[in-house]
Amino acid sequence: MEQQKKVFKILSIDGGGIKGLYSSTILERFEEKYNCLTSDHFDLLCGTSTGGLIALALSLKVPAKTISSFYFDKGPTIFSKRRFSLLRQLFYGGKYSEVNLKKYLEEIFEDKLLGESHNLLCIPAFNLTDSSTCVFKFDHKEGDYGRDNKIKYVDIALATSAAPTYFPLCHISNLEKQYVDGGLWANNPALVGLTEAIAHFVGPKKDYNSVELLSIGSLEIKKGKPIYSNRYRSAARWRADLISPFFVGQALFTHNTLNFLQNHSDIELDYHRIPSTIICKEQEKLIGMDVVSEKALRFIKGQGLSQADDWYRKDSIKRMFTTKKTYIINL
Repeated sequence: MEQQKKVFKILSIDGGGIKGLYSSTILERFEEKYNCLTSDHFDLLCGTSTGGLIALALSLKVPAKTISSFYFDKGPTIFSKRRFSLLRQLFYGGKYSEVNLKKYLEEIFEDKLLGESHNLLCIPAFNLTDSSTCVFKFDHKEGDYGRDNKIKYVDIALATSAAPTYFPLCHISNLEKQYVDGGLWANNPALVGLTEAIAHFVGPKKDYNSVELLSIGSLEIKKGKPIYSNRYRSAARWRADLISPFFVGQALFTHNTLNFLQNHSDIELDYHRIPSTIICKEQEKLIGMDVVSEKALRFIKGQGLSQADDWYRKDSIKRMFTTKKTYIINL
């Protein structure tokens, strides 16, 4: 007898600093249109860097509207310029302090531990101590990890978002490890989420036989670079362009891989990617990991609303936000 279709639902959110406001605004609009909380409709939440902060908050049933307000209200303080910030970024201590970020994260997460999540989680970081990739996960019974559920939400949020030269290394004392931003290897964590699903939940002799995956990208300036006459570029000359190719390249590779797997895999995969809106040349100065002027924030939010209004009517989005998750965590 043919097995009844059972769908494992994944939400993945890219990194991108203050541009997390774009992603949270899209989710805010979806929640508003379908009168729901995102947590109730996805079995697994994945997020890297700022996307990790969003995924962690969603897993505690924080409304996306509250997350958007966090970016809009707290972003300018989190990314407040220090004296000689560029010199600090290049030579000493990093561009920003983590003090304000940690304080505001504690207001959201308090002393909650990962074991208090209402969803399965995959939050990438890079373990600098062991020089290895790392994914913080809710310790589910299928995996029997027994490691992460006792780690504080705040510590995991700081680990996944500790962008090199922007914020300090994150030291998690009960693990005696130090971490940096997961965007170094998984800025688009959708493939991380699919791997977790196939390893433990979806496939032959497992509870699920199908995957729905919604991936939300970040705002990106998609343009090439001129042919440089001087090919020898120092860190000072690279500046913001030093990190961007890692993030954009990895996200694009993951998107292309998932498109391929959707048509060339034994796993039934229904994959959807909400990309960046098109940014014109006059708007480019408003887009950056740490561009937090009021004009920039309003622009980012406006782009999120515009993109959400283009997407919420689609059958795939309606289905995802009107059908409940089926993997239940007993807290």
